[in-house]
Amino acid sequence: MSFDVLSFGDNIGGFPDKLSVCNNVSESFNGAAIDGFYRDESLQQQLQYPLGLLNDYGGGFKRLHTEKRVKEADDVTVFESGVDERLSTEDVMRVAGELFIRSSYQGVEGLSVLDCDFNLSCSGLSDEERRDVELALLLLAAAEKVGYREYDRASRLLKQCEFMSSKTGNQVQRVVYYFSEALREKIERETGRVSSKPVLNFDESMMRPNLTMLACHGELPFPQIIQFAGIQAIVENVAKAKRIHIIDLSIKSGVQWTVLMQALVSRHECPIELLKVTAVATDGKWLIESTGKRLLSFARSLGLPFAFKIVMVSDMLDLKEDLFELDAKETVAVYAVMIFRSMLVMPNRLENIMRVIRRINPCLMVVSEVEANHNSPIFVNRFIETLFFCSAYFDCLATCMKWNHENRDIIESMYFGEGIRNTVATEGEERKSRNVKFDVWKAFFVRYGMEEAELSMSSLYQAYLVLKSFACGSFCTLDMNGKCLLVGWKGTPMHSMSHVCQNMTRSISFFIYKADFVTHFRADAIYICDFLSSNVGTWDNNPDSRELSVISAKIFEPKSMPKTGKPSHPDETMVNLSPALVTCSLKLPFIHVTQFAGLRAIFGNFASSKRVHFIDMAIRSGAYCIGMSSGSSFSK
Repeated sequence: MSFDVLSFGDNIGGFPDKLSVCNNVSESFNGAAIDGFYRDESLQQQLQYPLGLLNDYGGGFKRLHTEKRVKEADDVTVFESGVDERLSTEDVMRVAGELFIRSSYQGVEGLSVLDCDFNLSCSGLSDEERRDVELALLLLAAAEKVGYREYDRASRLLKQCEFMSSKTGNQVQRVVYYFSEALREKIERETGRVSSKPVLNFDESMMRPNLTMLACHGELPFPQIIQFAGIQAIVENVAKAKRIHIIDLSIKSGVQWTVLMQALVSRHECPIELLKVTAVATDGKWLIESTGKRLLSFARSLGLPFAFKIVMVSDMLDLKEDLFELDAKETVAVYAVMIFRSMLVMPNRLENIMRVIRRINPCLMVVSEVEANHNSPIFVNRFIETLFFCSAYFDCLATCMKWNHENRDIIESMYFGEGIRNTVATEGEERKSRNVKFDVWKAFFVRYGMEEAELSMSSLYQAYLVLKSFACGSFCTLDMNGKCLLVGWKGTPMHSMSHVCQNMTRSISFFIYKADFVTHFRADAIYICDFLSSNVGTWDNNPDSRELSVISAKIFEPKSMPKTGKPSHPDETMVNLSPALVTCSLKLPFIHVTQFAGLRAIFGNFASSKRVHFIDMAIRSGAYCIGMSSGSSFSK
């Protein structure tokens, strides 16, 4: 059931993604696709059908959320006459994509002569729409030639695109202009004419208070929908907390915390004692300090106790839990909006952040990202995905900012233009602009014991109220993908928003079967033992949970604590075949899988040996030796 923004109801369910277009999106963070580097594919495989992805976009083309009807004639889309509604930018690209698949160009230089499909399919369009479709076709043809590495032919096509497009024209002309620029730069890079160009620091530019950013926040619905729904989730999770600590991984202007401050001030049943916001960053300290001063001034005007802290590290690999001024009386929440995507090219830093967050153990982490897959290793797939996403976004800008031409032009050129250039023209670590869909992020968070939580009806209603406050709100869509809120434009998902919480049972299991590394996570282990000892009573009907608590307590048994106050080493406990450890071995499959896989590797390497010397760096109970001796031909 979709979330109908025109009639808010009680039932909000999942809605299938309108564009199931890329297989890569289903890969987990264990795959190279998410780390930013993919398995090698031969050039022949990549170029077998460069624009084959268009089948998912162009096939069965239809107008979305409008009254315009289409009918099929000889399997070719025909628009009924007498309808004067304009095609959206994305619709033009869909028509062009369908025609590109069905049609064949009769030559390279002119490219204005299409087979009969073009005239038949576009017979119901206005002259401007026909020109837009033809311009989009030229762009697709140029991208295909770049995919084939036929750069001379691609350059000739781009000359026509550049002649017909403009950064101040209609939406289609603007989109083609920026993508043509990106294709031109890619050709120059591939042919060695240019090596690299500086990349705009988006986070730093968005921290600077300026009219363009204010216009973007005030006139586009997406930022406010995500902001109010996310803040509502935080308010609900800290309802009983008197001291609240917010860790913001990408604070930008900090305007989102003025909303939280107003919500906390109006809370009378549990007066707030302190709101602390900690900003995490690697550069731009003076800009963050300015943000802190503005927030402090706003908090004083409300009479709200407030503290602002900065955790500045030169590299996210240096981020550690002890850098945060944590108080046991605080309730901690993490705010991560549009930050993780920038670290896909640096997976080790992303993983370090998640390890730190897991140890801090916040009550929730609000996450919002771009709902698109712009991380394909194959250039043409990445090009098509980005083209259709930006087409929908440019249509949104034209609708929502139609009276604010100056700021619209700046947003398109400075932010989208730079993003398109980085996504299309660059490769490897230089390509900073990467997006993956939330399903991939969800799988990644599970690795760190954090699972998606249900958004409350209050959070969804906040999103709905914000949407209805915009004049262009009727074009926006709110859908649910499981527990995740998808904010879209005319049905195309643009942004995702959800919040994740620590799954304690998963964390306990992770600790048990990763006990080899417990010396590195001693604080986590002690915390888990405390949790088990205080919550075991609620698990009386769960035998496995009771066994886990026995194992955990056994590893860090208070009675075995030496006079120094430190727990005994877990290896000293695990050398004994206690019933709890036997249960662990029988119940958990990980031990069997790793043990027998390792033994198989040993047998394979010493198949012809009569005497084998095996050195065990962590002997413990040595139970696996039984498996080594049974059925073997070793004499010793």
